Amino acid sequence: MNWKKVLRYIIILLPWFISAIIFRTDNNYYMSLKLPSYAPNPIVFGIVWPILYILISYSIYKVYDYSDRGYKINFWINYISNQLYTFFFFTIKSPVLALIDTLVVLATSILAFIQTRKIDSKYSYYLIPYILWNIFATILSVSIYIMN
Repeated sequence: MNWKKVLRYIIILLPWFISAIIFRTDNNYYMSLKLPSYAPNPIVFGIVWPILYILISYSIYKVYDYSDRGYKINFWINYISNQLYTFFFFTIKSPVLALIDTLVVLATSILAFIQTRKIDSKYSYYLIPYILWNIFATILSVSIYIMN
């Protein structure tokens, strides 16, 4: 096993968990909102996001050295927006800011797929679950905003 490669992957993966450490997820707040019937139980988020972070990180790990400046800027915007969601929704309890942030995450995740596909299409497929989840998250955010 090449420990340098493993360490590099871990360095790419770990920052995705920062918001979970810095910003407390207030499940009571989430459950106190008017939620659509398809809103998942809070435990689902704790299962889905780590899986997505693993997939996103692997895609980045495989193509980052071959990427251009546009790819890197997009992924930083995506990363920062992704991290800010917890702050917007759970810390300052603003469904409208969370919705706007979700739209940014969705747009940049789609762009990331397109950019990654240009570099190496097989690693772009690791981003498809992220895009699908972001579509769902956007629909959920719109519904929460409208219902509350």
